[in-house]
Amino acid sequence: MKGKKIDIIDAISALAREKDIDEAILINTIEDALKAAYRRNNQVQSTQNLTVRLTRKEGVQVFARKVVVEEVEDPETQITLQEAHAIRSDYHLDDIVEIDVTPDDFGRVAAQTAKQMLVQRIREAERGKIYEEYIEKEQEILTAIVQRVEPKAVFVELGRTEGIMESSEFMPGEVYREGDHIKVYVLKVHGARLDGSRNPQVYVSRVHPGLVKRLFEMEVPEIAKGIVQIRSLAREAGSRTKIAVYSTDPLIDPVGACVGPRGMRVEKVVNELKNEKIDIIKWSPDPAEFVANALNPAHVMSVFISEEEKICRVVVPDQQLSLAIGKEGQNTRLAAKLTSWKIDIKSETQIQELFEEQGIDPGMVFDDEPQDWEDYTEQEYYDDSAEFADFSGGMEGDF
Repeated sequence: MKGKKIDIIDAISALAREKDIDEAILINTIEDALKAAYRRNNQVQSTQNLTVRLTRKEGVQVFARKVVVEEVEDPETQITLQEAHAIRSDYHLDDIVEIDVTPDDFGRVAAQTAKQMLVQRIREAERGKIYEEYIEKEQEILTAIVQRVEPKAVFVELGRTEGIMESSEFMPGEVYREGDHIKVYVLKVHGARLDGSRNPQVYVSRVHPGLVKRLFEMEVPEIAKGIVQIRSLAREAGSRTKIAVYSTDPLIDPVGACVGPRGMRVEKVVNELKNEKIDIIKWSPDPAEFVANALNPAHVMSVFISEEEKICRVVVPDQQLSLAIGKEGQNTRLAAKLTSWKIDIKSETQIQELFEEQGIDPGMVFDDEPQDWEDYTEQEYYDDSAEFADFSGGMEGDF
């Protein structure tokens, strides 16, 4: 390339703007590429003493940096004092001399090598930018387009990269088709794929509880502003979710804010989750009240708590025992996850029978093991419709 006066600086600047890459990165890339090309075409063992300069005046130049010595042992890195004086008369021993070694026929092969490395570095830089963009989206929600569906995974388009949703992250009963637009939760981002390629890989989910939380943040302005807080959330994806909310403003009802006018806010969330049932309850710092709320839609008569064992004994009317337990124990299971308390539910008749068998005054606390009764404190709470919204067939509206 010697003598070939190309405006390479302008070319680099234009490419940097087009690819949105730091110009300094591209210059360093071209310099490294030209060093590699020079070494390959001139049988040079190392490029450590080589310097590449890119200027508008001279284009591309390659210089070898050599140490001035009395006797040369390595011609690639050393030069005699006599040879140095032929270049400039003021050189002394141990000085560094820069010699222009740019071949006249640097040529097509060297240019092709430089081009290949430049393309490679540009791709790496773009991958790095993509990784940085998506690593900031971990635990966030994105809109994805289904690209292809396989038995063990669904691949989705996320904009600048591809995401993968493994079968364990499929929502039960949900069918995915190419072209579908779905909301997904970003689980993790890897800088390199497991198949050996270097493109960033984004793993997404449709079953993570965080998906429900982010959907409510999108639909409820009070949550986005921090006025209403999601204190706890328990989910069995595709079936039912319980969410406990709290308002920092006493004038704002947290349950009503999440439901929205005519149920429009929660309806959008339910539609995105393919009609997954959602129970919205009012969070309380009092564990007995919180557990009573969490068991809605069942009416709770009394709650007995043991702080040491982290257990709640709950009494419900006879006709609501099945409702409190839920299908296959789901209501109790989700309430326990939501509150982080173990929950034991008994009907009013079961409690009375237990008291009669043990000869216990109904005013006392209960347990299947009488010696532990004194460890429990009784607290009574009753359903408050303002504290709960059931989106499974009532609320009391079926969304």
